[in-house]
Amino acid sequence: MSLFSTTSPHAPHITRISPPAAMPGGEVELHGTHLDPGSNRMPHATIGDVFAPVSLSRPGRASVRVQDGSISGELILHRNGEVSNPVTLRVAVPMAENLHPVANPAVDANGQVFTTLSGARGQATPVSIFRIQRDFQMLPFVRDLMNPTGLAFDDAGYLYASSRAEGTVYRISSEGAISTYAEGMGIATGIAFDREGNLYVGDRSGTIFKINPNREIFVFATLEPSIAAYHLAFDDTGTLYVTGPTTSSNQAIHAIDRDGNTTIFYQGLGRAQGMAFDVAGNLYVAASLHGQRGIVRITPSREASLTVSGSNLVGLAFVEDGCAVLATRDALFHVALDIEGRSLIG
Repeated sequence: MSLFSTTSPHAPHITRISPPAAMPGGEVELHGTHLDPGSNRMPHATIGDVFAPVSLSRPGRASVRVQDGSISGELILHRNGEVSNPVTLRVAVPMAENLHPVANPAVDANGQVFTTLSGARGQATPVSIFRIQRDFQMLPFVRDLMNPTGLAFDDAGYLYASSRAEGTVYRISSEGAISTYAEGMGIATGIAFDREGNLYVGDRSGTIFKINPNREIFVFATLEPSIAAYHLAFDDTGTLYVTGPTTSSNQAIHAIDRDGNTTIFYQGLGRAQGMAFDVAGNLYVAASLHGQRGIVRITPSREASLTVSGSNLVGLAFVEDGCAVLATRDALFHVALDIEGRSLIG
């Protein structure tokens, strides 16, 4: 964030922007001084050369909506003919469209991103899984897989996909050849590998299945019947974190230790979905916090704050150079966050 002194004592001055990144359509909050209208005319902002409306304006706080077409750059507040100091805002840009992700994208060892065109339950789609190359070119990867939901790579480079229509987990080669890996998973949704190569599958009825490398299936843990075991993520200690999207605004993230014992890691989110960890052990989850939707960061000490503002988010994955891929209900976006994600391969 860059700051400089303004010449007028009444000019708006921004001391902080929260969160530091946003999706198009998301809102960010400015904190500082002289951010109110000061007259009958509402202030406005610009992000680079793009107009950004102000939806709330108080002396010490203002809310700015990020418009379509915005890119990362300097945000400046304009008020009564005077301008504020610039602050840097990261804006997510479209990466791939006409999709239907319902969970996190997956990233292979070469930095290629994989995501789904999942469709309604029981609906066949022309392409089930797409591969997005590093130059953002999107290519069909898998066809004829009904309702692909969770995606994960093993350390041998195979992609695994759950089908919530069939209760099946499929293994997919780098050429896109499909084989059945495990069946009988109920409404199979979120999947994740631990460091020992065991695959965990969340059934929306609340059961977490564990499939060892010999494909033996165990019930690892069971959550309350009203909780859907939908999205899974491991931390570096081998603890499994689970979210199940509901209509509650006080939803919990469950933590399950290696023995299957379940505790509540954090409570107070709305419709928590896909998750990912960074190398420092912070958990990032697509959810609502205090009524604002986006990517929520939860520290190991369980302090929560919004990292990215945006609607319709269902998941995320970290990629190289501190960037992240954000999944909405119909598209993927790319944004620089300066966050190094925890490796999910090997």
